[in-house]
Amino acid sequence: MSDESNFIQHEPCPECGSKDNLARYDDGHGYCFGCGHHEKAEGETVNQSESPKPASDFIKGERVTRSIRGITPETFRFWNYETGEYKGEPVHLANHFRFGRVVGQKIRTRSKTFAVRGKLEPLYGMWIWGNTNAKRVVVTEGELDALSVSQVQNNRWPVVSVPNGATAAAKAFAAASDWLSGFSEVVIMFDTDDAGAQAAIECAKVLPPGKAKIATLPGKDPNALLVEGREEEILSAMWNAESFRPDGIVQLSEVIDDALKPPEYGVSLAWPVFTDLTFGKRTGEWWCFGAGVGVGKTDVFTQMMAHDIAGNNLKIGGIFLEQPVAETAKRLAGKIDQKLYHIPDADYDPEELRATLNVISDKVYLYNHFGSQDWETIKELIRHMRHAYDIRFFYLDHLTALASHAQDERRYLDGLCADLSSLCQELDIHVDVISHLSTPQGEAHEEGARVKEKHFTGSRAIARWAHYMIGLERDKQAESPEDRHCTTIRLLKDRYTGRATGKTFVLKYDQDTGQLSHKPTDDLDDNEEIPF
Repeated sequence: MSDESNFIQHEPCPECGSKDNLARYDDGHGYCFGCGHHEKAEGETVNQSESPKPASDFIKGERVTRSIRGITPETFRFWNYETGEYKGEPVHLANHFRFGRVVGQKIRTRSKTFAVRGKLEPLYGMWIWGNTNAKRVVVTEGELDALSVSQVQNNRWPVVSVPNGATAAAKAFAAASDWLSGFSEVVIMFDTDDAGAQAAIECAKVLPPGKAKIATLPGKDPNALLVEGREEEILSAMWNAESFRPDGIVQLSEVIDDALKPPEYGVSLAWPVFTDLTFGKRTGEWWCFGAGVGVGKTDVFTQMMAHDIAGNNLKIGGIFLEQPVAETAKRLAGKIDQKLYHIPDADYDPEELRATLNVISDKVYLYNHFGSQDWETIKELIRHMRHAYDIRFFYLDHLTALASHAQDERRYLDGLCADLSSLCQELDIHVDVISHLSTPQGEAHEEGARVKEKHFTGSRAIARWAHYMIGLERDKQAESPEDRHCTTIRLLKDRYTGRATGKTFVLKYDQDTGQLSHKPTDDLDDNEEIPF
């Protein structure tokens, strides 16, 4: 007898006289689910290695003659779901069939513990429907759920259940994938708890693209809805099941409302000219700043941080891998008070410093790294600060330190930058990052050499993933004191509009207040601007 035999119809049984308990299959064999009467197919032989277990190995069941949990005796008989006794305790018996014979039993006790005898089929109920002409099959998480969905469809349309719950559901789908693929759509109707929701996604991934739909139930499971008399809601959940699609696929119609919203500025930066060029800082992005040693990267960062705190009233996270947290705190307070708290010979009132630190203390979270400088640690730190303290704006100084231990720095930074981009999107955050620069040929960056994209350490990765690349240029050896204290900010890359690429502006440092202020100059466009 072939495993490929398919159910055709129910017929009267010549042995027990039932009207429809005998199932007829397309190879000619028949089996009565009432009395066990079997009619062989033409030329049928039984492979001894595949012989079913003797009937004595299974619990002798009895027909269910009353409704249980909303399920009628007619539905129990249609599914050959029985009751019996196991270890002196009354149990439910979900019988599994092959070739018209019981090959396995799933035993359910009152306490909802389970036992199995024989071998269960990949999906409970497959043998009932065979390869029908139905376009749809519903798959539930449990046997009683399958009977419930079957009953609200008058036991006419295919319904099956995974045999071992949510944890093994994907494995069951894989084993029955050929059978399931015969249907135009497979509606997955699992329980509404987290386990059921996750299992539904894993099962949908097993099927060919476009085949799976996931039903959303307005209750715990189909049987619970049946008990409450909410049959129509079970049917609605089946008809309204949504086609499964992997995360990240969005139909344009779903974002039309968002697309119609007018563009808005992000949060302002410390200098209006910087805000005008970039339209502000936006979450979901990370910007990379690069400069030579001692040019003033950290000073630019601390003034930007102070503006976020005092000007934008934001919480910020600071990760400075080469600066003690106490110094960072002093620098931030100094930017706000226009005092040089971090300079040894500065004249200031410690109580004023204390007062400012107290005012900003609930808006600033810093990382005391104790020598730990790996990206996985920093990533989880950022994730924690986002969820625990609702911080959306971060400063990381510096990127190069995170790659110092890598054997292949280029490859490591490429992965890190891609990961950082994903993190900004996932957490809806903005991260400003400092990168060291490689030594250029000719004039050094510390002597005012122009910064180019290729000078950034890990430049290929940064250019690929960062939303902005920003160079800082200052000649620390200039003869003029004013020139020594002026820093050119050069926007090397602008992914947002492209308009700022090639633009520059100048910041002048005040030695008395520690402030960086915009120094108006002629536009220093260098004809490298690229169109959007």
